[in-house]
Amino acid sequence: MADVKDNQEVTDKQETEEDAPNAEEPAKETPVEVAAMNTELEKYWKAVRDNSSDFTGWTYLLQYVEQENQIEAAREAYDAFFDHYPYCYGYWKKYADMEKRHGNVEKATEVFDKGVEAIPLSIELWLHYINFYIGEYTSTEQGESDIRKLYERAIQAAGHDFRSDKLWDSYISWEKDLERVTKLYMRLLAIPTQLYSHHFDNFKQHIYMHNPKEILSLDDFLKLRQDVVAKSASPDEEDEDNISPGDVAPPGEEDVPPGMETVGGKGDEAEINKIKERIIQIQEETFKKTEEEVSKRWNYEEAIKRPYFHVKPLERSQLKNWREYLDYEMQNGDYKRVVTLFERCMIASALYEDFWMKYAKYMEDHGANGVRNVYTRACKIHLPKKPYIHLAWAAFEERQENHSAAWEILANLDKAVPGLVMVSMRRISLERRTGSKEDAEALFREYIENASQPEIGSYFSIKYARYLFKICGEREQARKVLSDALEKDKGNLKLYLQLIDLEYQSYPVEEEKITEVFSMILECENFPLETKVKMSQRKLEFLEDFGGTISKLKEAYDEHQKLMKDLHAERKKRPLEQSGHSHEEPAEKRSKNETVQNGAGDMSVPPPDSGHANYPYHWGGYQNSGYNYGPQWGGHYGAGYHHGYHHQS
Repeated sequence: MADVKDNQEVTDKQETEEDAPNAEEPAKETPVEVAAMNTELEKYWKAVRDNSSDFTGWTYLLQYVEQENQIEAAREAYDAFFDHYPYCYGYWKKYADMEKRHGNVEKATEVFDKGVEAIPLSIELWLHYINFYIGEYTSTEQGESDIRKLYERAIQAAGHDFRSDKLWDSYISWEKDLERVTKLYMRLLAIPTQLYSHHFDNFKQHIYMHNPKEILSLDDFLKLRQDVVAKSASPDEEDEDNISPGDVAPPGEEDVPPGMETVGGKGDEAEINKIKERIIQIQEETFKKTEEEVSKRWNYEEAIKRPYFHVKPLERSQLKNWREYLDYEMQNGDYKRVVTLFERCMIASALYEDFWMKYAKYMEDHGANGVRNVYTRACKIHLPKKPYIHLAWAAFEERQENHSAAWEILANLDKAVPGLVMVSMRRISLERRTGSKEDAEALFREYIENASQPEIGSYFSIKYARYLFKICGEREQARKVLSDALEKDKGNLKLYLQLIDLEYQSYPVEEEKITEVFSMILECENFPLETKVKMSQRKLEFLEDFGGTISKLKEAYDEHQKLMKDLHAERKKRPLEQSGHSHEEPAEKRSKNETVQNGAGDMSVPPPDSGHANYPYHWGGYQNSGYNYGPQWGGHYGAGYHHGYHHQS
């Protein structure tokens, strides 16, 4: 593999500005200046209060408070900003630096702590924090110990990141205890990182430069020495044959008496070199395994062009690469590496619903708390108005029998994004599944009364009627709900069809009730002739199957014939192109088409019957293959139950 280039993390221009010089203590503003500043500040605040997702508006606000150097105003602005965009590591640093400039070292430390908790995979933020900490706390009594603890926190949080090399290098360079340095190298060499070869070279240099007793624990040193001595005491014949004259001591320079050896003598030096070679040999096996793991991930890593957060959409190629990389790691990596990659991915794709759902699905095999943590961050911070992930979270909590949490999630989403039918129905379904009949009915009534459009109110009325009839067994109440809806939305055919459906499923079937609904449709001025003819056909079929008298069937047939004649006359008046025939279509073809369209089972209107008007059992034209009047429930609202939903970016 080619030599690895230095890791050059791409960062947002707004997140890479140089630290501002220490500001002098500002002069006290006059009341007029304070009032002017407050007015300007309020203008910037208004923009983000009106639209909290206005990222540019937030940046203007933060620039203004930094420029004015008013720490209280800055704290309010930064804290509010991070409630929406915690992945912007550059602004965490700006916030901490501002606290430091005002002499608030403890407050700056607190800001850094919150920052690395919010974005634990940010190598840059960890390094800024560590450098700040070293500068402020080295001279304290526990300074060295606390700095080492901070480094360990950073390594535990981000040390498995493929691009964590700068963090490891910083830790190793700071550490003065040689034994600790050796252990750090051994940990690092087992992790696939971008500069793995560079680290191995540095490790070998570290081994060659120091005595093994200085860089190993006593137990490790004695174990290695015993291994080396054992091999030296029984050399192979081949080794004996390969001894060069230079390796034989000249006359008079044999072993010295016991107690007269000098540390670092020839014999001691040879043994030390063998121990060093053995240390490197052992780690070389680890290095080869790491190299193999790096090679498997190299193409994925090379394709990552924007590892930092931004509100701008990612390119499709970037999204595809993240998905494929995650799939590979889930199939081949261990839990730690998979979670690390997911966390890296979420920084770059925090605004993409499907990545969060993929993460939550993976975490389901590793405990409910991990799943809940993913959903909480996604729904409360990054995607407060994305419905599908909220629905998935609510479904997860319901599966855990945490019904109160599911209720709260759906209620909050309904408040944040009002008017989503799928959310409303999920709330109602939750109440129904938990046996809260009164609450479910109260929600139905609320959505019907507050519907922004008659069609939406009718939709909920149909759902409510079905609930009352199918679940509660309250037919009369269901009928009333539909009748009330028809008063507000007389032209909604689905309401009539649902009313017919309700009557059809009653036992025994009440002929008068159903024919009354058909009559309402046929008398309604809101429906075109085509619709009335189709409904007339269905009425005829109903009377044929369930009617009690032949006279009513004959009356319905006569009414149907009249409707067809009216429709036929209306079609004759229409322009030729509106009748469904092109000017070029041959008459013979038109005749065949009409024959097919008017065949049995088709909903098209046949020509008026003239040959069998008086023959009661051959009234043509009203045959129908079935009562296809079931409501067409619009919209799919169940995707949140499944993690298989993929957001199309």
